Amino acid sequence: MAKRVQVVLNETVNKLGRMGQVVEVAPGYARNYLLPRGLAEPATPSALRRVARLQELERQRLAELKGVAEKQKATLEKLATITISMPVGENEALFGSVTPQDVADAIQAITGETIDRRNMTLPDIRKLGTYTADIKLHPEVSVKLSIQVVPD
Repeated sequence: MAKRVQVVLNETVNKLGRMGQVVEVAPGYARNYLLPRGLAEPATPSALRRVARLQELERQRLAELKGVAEKQKATLEKLATITISMPVGENEALFGSVTPQDVADAIQAITGETIDRRNMTLPDIRKLGTYTADIKLHPEVSVKLSIQVVPD
């Protein structure tokens, strides 16, 4: 059985690992595919130190992002309800529906906070009433927000 070699990935390689990860691969795979394409480099002590430094910087960056998300959560929790006015037809049915972009725009108008609409989970809002939106600010931080839809 051939001896496996350790390499440090310079890029994320599908079904192998993420950037900065140390993986063991077959020597031919490393020599003929990963190293010539610059996808990996041999796991030398200097490469391992560089990876450790990059991982520490990434951990600090993620901690800062979580802190920002916690502040946004505190700001959003101070809002009791967000009111969105929409044009209404018969039987309190809306013309169109309330979209995550509408909610993000309303939040920005009230608080000045920019919320990514793609991180928002809304029920299907096609009538007047009160609904709950789930907003994911960070992988570990989310907030539930009450949305009241009123006639325009």
